[in-house]
Amino acid sequence: MFKKVLISLTLALLCASTVLAKDDVTPVKNPAVEIETTLGNITVELFPKEAPISVKNFLEYANSGYFNGTIFHRIIPGFMIQGGGLTADLQPKPGAKPPIKNEAGNGLKNDRGTLAMARTGMVDSATAQFFINVANNDFLNHRDDSMSGYGYAVFGKVIKGMDVVDRIVMTPQERKNSVFENVPKTPVVIKAVKALK
Repeated sequence: MFKKVLISLTLALLCASTVLAKDDVTPVKNPAVEIETTLGNITVELFPKEAPISVKNFLEYANSGYFNGTIFHRIIPGFMIQGGGLTADLQPKPGAKPPIKNEAGNGLKNDRGTLAMARTGMVDSATAQFFINVANNDFLNHRDDSMSGYGYAVFGKVIKGMDVVDRIVMTPQERKNSVFENVPKTPVVIKAVKALK
């Protein structure tokens, strides 16, 4: 009798572990995009669960072709590369949409390889421009709901092509004027941002 009960329990545990294992190997797949640049391609995983507004905004710009022909106009070694809103002559690309809600309080951190929305000093001012962190920039993370502590919303992470990001950030730069102080001497153009199937 005891042996039969033991066998039954063992079978039940095996069935349960099989169900758990099956669930473990079928996670929800996040969307991804490929950023094609003149220095190589960067593949990015997006996080719609944590940053739904930012991801939707980014994909709308990407799918409309808005990023095509924009540049990485601000590169700072040990910090980040920023782009997505200016043309090669450092003019804002026409067609930017209204600013979006800042999602910096979503729990994601501005660690190396993450993408975040660029903005002005106003909390909810992000439109098309984004940046890729090349270091763990803790000071950009959400601390509180004040203007100085709100932080910058992370919405994705580089999963392939971080070597391209490092190549971009190390390109020779120059100061154009008081506004553009860290511009690549040779423009690093975003040729396209394409959603991956």
